[in-house]
Amino acid sequence: MSTVTVSFIQTATVWHDPGANRQLFSKWFGQIPSSAAMILLPEMFSTGFTMKPEQVAERMQGPTVSWLRDEAQRLDKTLGGSVVIAEEGGYFNRFVWATPDHGLVHYDKRHLFRMAGEHNHYAAGGARPVWSLGALRVRPMVCYDLRFPVWLRRQDDYDLLACVANWPAARLDAWRTLLKARAIENQSFVIGVNILGKDGAGVEYAGGSVAFGPDGQCLCDAGDSEGVFAVDLDLDHLARYRAGFPAWQDADEFNINE
Repeated sequence: MSTVTVSFIQTATVWHDPGANRQLFSKWFGQIPSSAAMILLPEMFSTGFTMKPEQVAERMQGPTVSWLRDEAQRLDKTLGGSVVIAEEGGYFNRFVWATPDHGLVHYDKRHLFRMAGEHNHYAAGGARPVWSLGALRVRPMVCYDLRFPVWLRRQDDYDLLACVANWPAARLDAWRTLLKARAIENQSFVIGVNILGKDGAGVEYAGGSVAFGPDGQCLCDAGDSEGVFAVDLDLDHLARYRAGFPAWQDADEFNINE
């Protein structure tokens, strides 16, 4: 298929209550369009953006990841969002990707938000995976990663940057600007999924979930509305745009030191 439909859910979440959040998102799944191949959930969708991982962390075999796998199979759609995971004596802000065939892969957030002390509570990831959704190649990222363009630079390896976040209302303009910039500079689709409401730490969120095309055109904007949203990603258009304006051919070569 030359067009892939991606849905995302923008909503408030329940602080430190994974069971309630699983029920919340299961309810929203009832509104997902049948054409959608993937559903994106926010950062730490089961707990809120917490600096107390010892209170809420789960194992990869725990109930939230199991729920993701079961729902992906039930809906026949790929699901992705980040979860607080305990592993190897530490904690990770982990973007988990579950496929309908019970496949499971993950990306650990690389850039930890030091202004909230995230680097004191979580371990940073080092891998830069790209996952396939049919013909669509997806590069995952989590919230603060968005501010680091070298980490996200496309090297002819992906078509969509998928950013799941808890991005505060106070910096919402930066959120939109950075998402658009990542789309333009990488000649890629970009989707950013944020939350609404106030979390248990008193931080306010104003949504702003949005999708951009490779030229920076806005394809879908959730604004401050709660609900299910969907965007059609036209891969033929992407290929034509990259061929007609091949700025990527003049990109600087580089290596990232782990």
